[in-house]
Amino acid sequence: MNVSASKPRRDLALIADLVEPGARVLDVGCGDGALLQLLAEQKNVDGRGVELSQRGVNECVAKGLSVIQGDADTDLVDYPDDGFDYVILSQTLQATRQPREALRNMLRIGRRAIVSFPNFGHWRVRTQLAFLGRMPVTGNLSYSWHDTPNIHLCTIRDFVELVGELDAYIVRGAALDRTGAPIRFNAPWWVWNLMGEQAVFLLERAPAQK
Repeated sequence: MNVSASKPRRDLALIADLVEPGARVLDVGCGDGALLQLLAEQKNVDGRGVELSQRGVNECVAKGLSVIQGDADTDLVDYPDDGFDYVILSQTLQATRQPREALRNMLRIGRRAIVSFPNFGHWRVRTQLAFLGRMPVTGNLSYSWHDTPNIHLCTIRDFVELVGELDAYIVRGAALDRTGAPIRFNAPWWVWNLMGEQAVFLLERAPAQK
């Protein structure tokens, strides 16, 4: 995926729209750096990245991005409070061993957190489970059950409940269709949960109690 050679993935463009120009950004699980590069080009951010794979780190460095090798499950605890304006976890939450702690650290490190993930409550997933009796394989869940890196699959409803448990709140959210475009209607969570193949949420931690 090369954001300079073609239009960016629609979900990445949506994430970029949530970030203020010139912000300090930490992209956790940044992959090949496509989002960081997009943010640098369009929003002039002060961007940093953390990526588990050495290959991803090498690709990011080759693009001139500031990325280090690290693990969202173990290394976020080393970052100071309020070190960034935004901490982003794009299509990585489901691959973390402790998603609750990863989110807690993101909300501690950043003034805001942006999270995107595949929705295991989508109707295609439910249909494959119900009628085929097999773990689903879709565009956003493309691995077979035996070789998937995804170990904590959740639904949109699951995620919304977890945000409440963490004393955070949702500033903006969107359910995305199979092309990555937002579903353009106001609807209750159960509709998003049924129709969205993936979701993007902008979060803030609750103000400190006086």
